[in-house]
Amino acid sequence: MCGRFTITHPDEAIARLFDAVIGNDLPQVPRFNVCPTTQVAVVTSDGGLRRLRAMRWGFIPAWYKAPNDGPLIINARSDTVATKPAFREAVRTRRCIVPASGFYEWQAVEGRKLPWYFTRTDGAPMAFAGIWQRWQEIDTVAIVSTEAGPGMHGLHHREAVVLERADWPLWLGEAGHGAAVLMRASEAGVLQCHRVDPRVNSNRAEGPELIERVPG
Repeated sequence: MCGRFTITHPDEAIARLFDAVIGNDLPQVPRFNVCPTTQVAVVTSDGGLRRLRAMRWGFIPAWYKAPNDGPLIINARSDTVATKPAFREAVRTRRCIVPASGFYEWQAVEGRKLPWYFTRTDGAPMAFAGIWQRWQEIDTVAIVSTEAGPGMHGLHHREAVVLERADWPLWLGEAGHGAAVLMRASEAGVLQCHRVDPRVNSNRAEGPELIERVPG
């Protein structure tokens, strides 16, 4: 599950990392509380040409009459993405990567929701596996999720698929078929986390203090 994330790396650095042509419509960074339905930067590949472009986080199936015509779809489950009508064409032909600096997850403790902030232990940006869909004139994206691995420390039963650099070409369709094997949890040691202040529970909160470590 991925419901909030951060992107604090500059657009130029992300474009260099992914060897992508940078778009002129990207949302401003840094962002410490990226929420669903907002614009996010996404890496796509067309014939090997990668682009860093803006999309709405919230996948809109082709049959929706309006963006709110059904449930808000921000994640696509790895176990059903190839069979659900909303996703099956996208996962075959429109895979993408959503760059992130980190993400939040919540732990339920005595009726409270305590947030944790996850990053890569190597300090590199994350590369979430995504799928995208053009709805009318709007490009929309969902992040692929899978069963949680050891890096989630039992905080949630699902996690976003975090792709390793060597796997980017396969996921983006540049290295043939077989991308389904990439839809797995991160191995032990890839992710690290720390407690952060509950102020991030509000989707209106913003600022670097949201990712600062708090006791717990």
